[in-house]
Amino acid sequence: MTLGAAAVTAVAAVAVIAGVSTGQAPAGQANDLAAAGRTGASTAPAHQPAQGGPVGAAQSAKQAPGKHQGASQHQAPSRSDAVSKHQIRHSAQASRPAPSHRAPSHHVSRKWYLMYDSVMPSAFPDGSVVATYATGNYAASPAQVAGHKTVVWIDTTGTYPEASALDIEPGDATPAQAASWAWQRLHAHPNALARLYSSKAEWPAVQAAVAKLPARMRSHIRYWIADPTGSPHILPGSDATQWYWGPTYDISSATPRF
Repeated sequence: MTLGAAAVTAVAAVAVIAGVSTGQAPAGQANDLAAAGRTGASTAPAHQPAQGGPVGAAQSAKQAPGKHQGASQHQAPSRSDAVSKHQIRHSAQASRPAPSHRAPSHHVSRKWYLMYDSVMPSAFPDGSVVATYATGNYAASPAQVAGHKTVVWIDTTGTYPEASALDIEPGDATPAQAASWAWQRLHAHPNALARLYSSKAEWPAVQAAVAKLPARMRSHIRYWIADPTGSPHILPGSDATQWYWGPTYDISSATPRF
């Protein structure tokens, strides 16, 4: 759901992030996300698969190997490998428009803010709102995003609802898993938000899956949708839209409620 450079040691595979996050930082380290008080503290170990809820069976869905799978997440990729993973991620979804690599316009509505995501946290502009990965082969550490205004942690597996966003795309979580993940997150943290990233093409399937959740939980779901036109915009019905795909990072526009 869409929207600097230095060497990296354990980078996240992109997908998504956001202005206000309530997820825990990975590896049991201190959470540096803004507005953490909106949800209760969790005692679940980092990256520990959560117990299933009413729709927990969806978590058993098989997934094809993807950008976050294959090598150990402790294996640090080279910059060229990270860029390759970043590009493969987008080419995997043929139904989406061709990405725009022209220099993006940073003119956005005063009601929106920009959010950056990348497989290379070192590429993020200083002090920006960023999204990075809590799970997967390119999971980042809090140290890699230290100094950024806000960090949104993304789960790529559908098994870590302590993260504040779920990456739904080929090789990662499936639309069916979105309902299970959102239920587990909002059951544990009723006042939190469950952010769901997907392509524009897969968005209807994600919406159909979460439609089975209680109305109270649905009111806490936020959609982050990829629509890489190269121009800042928010798709109607979404709370963040990833409108730019670049060689080192992507850019999304997000609303205050995201």
